[in-house]
Amino acid sequence: MMPAGRRSVSLVDVPDEPDEPDMTDVTWRARARVQVATALPRLRHSAPPRESWRDDVLAGLAGAIGSVPDGMASSVLVGVSPVHGLYASFAGRIGGGFSTSTKLMVVTTTSAAALAAGSALAGVSAADRPDALFLLTLLSGVLMIVAGVLHFGRYTRFVPHSVMIGFLTGISVNIILSQIPTLLGYTAHGSFSLAKTVDTLQNLHWSQLPSLATGLSAIALTVGLSRTRLAPLSAVLALLIPTLLVILLGADSVPRVHDSGEIPLGLPMPHLPPLSALNFSVVTGALAVTAIVLIQGAGVAEAAPNPNGTLSDANRDFIGQGVGNIAAGLFKGQPVGGSVGQTSLNVTAGARSRWGAIFSGLWLLLILLLFAELVGKVAMPTLAGVLIVAGVASLRVSQIETIWLTSTISKVGMTTTFLATLFLPVAAAVGIGVALALMLQLNQEALDLRVVELVPAGIGGVAGQGLEGFERFEEHPAPKRLTAETVTVLDIYGSLFYAGARTLQTLLPDPAFAPSAVVVLRLRGRTMVGATFVVVVEDYLRRLRAGGGQLYLSGVDPELWKQLSRFDRFESADDMHIVRADIVIGASTRLAYDRATQWIESRKS
Repeated sequence: MMPAGRRSVSLVDVPDEPDEPDMTDVTWRARARVQVATALPRLRHSAPPRESWRDDVLAGLAGAIGSVPDGMASSVLVGVSPVHGLYASFAGRIGGGFSTSTKLMVVTTTSAAALAAGSALAGVSAADRPDALFLLTLLSGVLMIVAGVLHFGRYTRFVPHSVMIGFLTGISVNIILSQIPTLLGYTAHGSFSLAKTVDTLQNLHWSQLPSLATGLSAIALTVGLSRTRLAPLSAVLALLIPTLLVILLGADSVPRVHDSGEIPLGLPMPHLPPLSALNFSVVTGALAVTAIVLIQGAGVAEAAPNPNGTLSDANRDFIGQGVGNIAAGLFKGQPVGGSVGQTSLNVTAGARSRWGAIFSGLWLLLILLLFAELVGKVAMPTLAGVLIVAGVASLRVSQIETIWLTSTISKVGMTTTFLATLFLPVAAAVGIGVALALMLQLNQEALDLRVVELVPAGIGGVAGQGLEGFERFEEHPAPKRLTAETVTVLDIYGSLFYAGARTLQTLLPDPAFAPSAVVVLRLRGRTMVGATFVVVVEDYLRRLRAGGGQLYLSGVDPELWKQLSRFDRFESADDMHIVRADIVIGASTRLAYDRATQWIESRKS
């Protein structure tokens, strides 16, 4: 039995505590209702704030103008008419603007989502691709809402930075490569962007100089104007000026937007795509788009904090982006998500509330209503030029250098994801990235685990700081082998789940040839352990038992106590003791050490 007055006691010495209330009574339906209710703004708060509506209207106009080239260019990546990118831009901005918790986030087309959708639908015929795209967008929206309701926001932090940079770099390079054939006016052949680029370079004699001149002029205008006061309009002017020259010079060989499909006049009407368009490619593409959009959205929330200082809710942002995708899919649009570039433009233009994004969607509706016919006249090489500039600008060279200098694991993660994105369909690359992220997490847990020995150093402390009389332990490297009739106190740094527990198994001192040895394993601060750790403890206890030794687990949290108390083989074992954590740090470990020492002394006498 334990000495009186101690709060840390052996498992067999303390009665079970009352169980905490069972939270399983809260059904997933109740959680869903609460999450959806908090995601949708109350009607009485939906009106534009009086103090900011003028700033939001003007910021919305700038955003709408800037979204025209982005929306059209994104549709080029999917392989559909550019009008579907414009439809998605207005619907995503309005639907997402009302729903996200990050008030300045702009939910619109993104290159990464477009490339993922285009890669998934590459095998679908041109005639069937629009309906498959709309269905993919709707399915993505549903998946994002489900992710928000199930609180998946917490899992975005597990994606390693190296994996994300590798993926985004691959997306940027793919965007650049995919536009080289269009820039040169050549119809390339190949199953992925790099193959098409190689085919184009091997057939340069088929290049069209008018197309090349048009695309290069768009690139020059975009880059040149970006350094002037006209920077917010640089992409728009890069589309308009070369297109006007093409029309005035009668360069009919240069492809136009209307060549890829009719540009309908007026506003789009809601449309439900047929379920017959559902196939494996649509499902995998929706999963890939969902993963990409959710991770990018989390980055947008960090880059654009709310003006009033309130924290963003990742789960509500998931739901908001899902609402934006459902709106986009219903209005014949492509996938949308939180856009870093458009959100930055929204902030720079002076938006002060969520209505900046909403007004930009309304302005875009007006542009479509009045100028849809002009959209069809835009020269396709200008879109290629704008995309190439965007792809180059999105390359994060400094972050790539940082990762390259960090560690071999980070380099492997970044390089593998980059190559997968470059050579495989985006859906497959996303799957590899997720699997690689998990492997890197487990590997990091295994490598980052360390076991040290705590040696009692008597009474110490720092005078005048309230620490006099504190029982001290000195930290030393853990021994390779145990010593007979000796108490060894071990502390663990790192995760004890999965591979971490197996690493612990290899680092524990060998109890062979050490009769009557006792090990005190300190677990303070851990609220639960996995099955692998339990197996490792059982194995180590068996090895200690072979030499007549004992094992103590000290600093055990109440939640961990409940978990370990379920194992009858621990509770009934005479050579296994569990000591609860004390309010005084180190007290339970000292208690376990004292009891183990007394046990060894009793065996000697």
